Amino acid sequence: MSDLTSYAFQPEVFLVWTSLLKTLALLAIILGFVSYTVYAERKVCAFIQDRVGPNRVGIPLTLLGFKKDIPLLGLGQPIADALKLLLKENFIPNSVNKFYYYIAPKLTMVPPILVLAVLPFGSSLFGVPMVIADIDVGVLYVFAVSSLGVYGIVLAGWASNSKYPFLGGIRSSSQMISYELALGLSVIPVFLLCGTLNLPDIVLWQRENGWMVAPWWPKGFSIQQITSGDWHGVLAAFAAGFSLHRMLIWIPMLLSFFVFLVAMFAETNRLPFDLPEAEQELVGGYHTEYSSMGFALFFLGEYAAMIAGSGVIVTLFLGGWSFPLIPDGSCTSFFNLAFVPPWLASLIWGLVNIGVFFAKVSALLFVFIWVRWTLPRFRYDQLMKLGWYFFFELALVNIFITALVIAYVKI
Repeated sequence: MSDLTSYAFQPEVFLVWTSLLKTLALLAIILGFVSYTVYAERKVCAFIQDRVGPNRVGIPLTLLGFKKDIPLLGLGQPIADALKLLLKENFIPNSVNKFYYYIAPKLTMVPPILVLAVLPFGSSLFGVPMVIADIDVGVLYVFAVSSLGVYGIVLAGWASNSKYPFLGGIRSSSQMISYELALGLSVIPVFLLCGTLNLPDIVLWQRENGWMVAPWWPKGFSIQQITSGDWHGVLAAFAAGFSLHRMLIWIPMLLSFFVFLVAMFAETNRLPFDLPEAEQELVGGYHTEYSSMGFALFFLGEYAAMIAGSGVIVTLFLGGWSFPLIPDGSCTSFFNLAFVPPWLASLIWGLVNIGVFFAKVSALLFVFIWVRWTLPRFRYDQLMKLGWYFFFELALVNIFITALVIAYVKI
């Protein structure tokens, strides 16, 4: 047994099985997120439109002989929807190109899942970093992989051999080209400031220096200062966070965050930029001719892209897994929990960091849903003008503003 243990903890073997465990755990979390994001969208939509939304499907006790089910606010609705799509007949029109018709939904679903491999979704558990692939060019990998999702949509539109899906595919490709430029340029100020393309290092920079969208960051703040009445220390910590340098950096970072967020709406084909689907114009766009699991994969791919995009935004601009007001990342030093064993404190804080990351992602998903059911759809010419005449120029100018601010701060 000792030989097996020593073999399992050899560096190469340890990396393999820990990466596999992290992959399986993250996939399970993301698939649950995808299912219940659909549920959340239906409930938020119902709230905005003054309706009820899913409220019936819960625990089906009648299947066990009881007289009544337990509704549980309709939380079982995603499970019922998944079963319906699995059991539904897969109708394939005779006129389609079957090979590309089959692979198109898979090409749409896979890229968002691959993006998750480089996102640091926590600090560490038992000394293992909570990132599946820690690569030095993580941001370039994100852009390279996420851009592949449009190929599934274009192939679906072309292989369906129908005019509405074809128009949806053409719209998606031109929309991607328009907003990829602004998306890429908007993150260059982050690289200029942090000096790295490594996503975990960007999170660590924000943990020490403040989030990209936060103009202040208290230095040395702790609960002990409040409980002991050291208000002078509290004020000094918060005053240190409101430095002129931080306030100057905050301006271009907010611009980058705004451009990146709007471009991500266009990249994920969400309202007000869902022109490739546009039910009123194109019936359903690229997935018009799909049913059963083909349609389900497009549906899941859209929500997986939302989750992956939200994860990238959280990592680049919202501090990743870092907890607000705790720049040193230690719960024992912050809360003075000296009696807690180090291994238990590390485990608790590692789980807290994972929870913080997914809580931020959930907040951004709510923004995606809220915008969809609040704003009207843009016309196609407005979409193109916004991408080429406004966001591209704004992102480009913001790079020069960031360079000037960083040069002034160093002086």
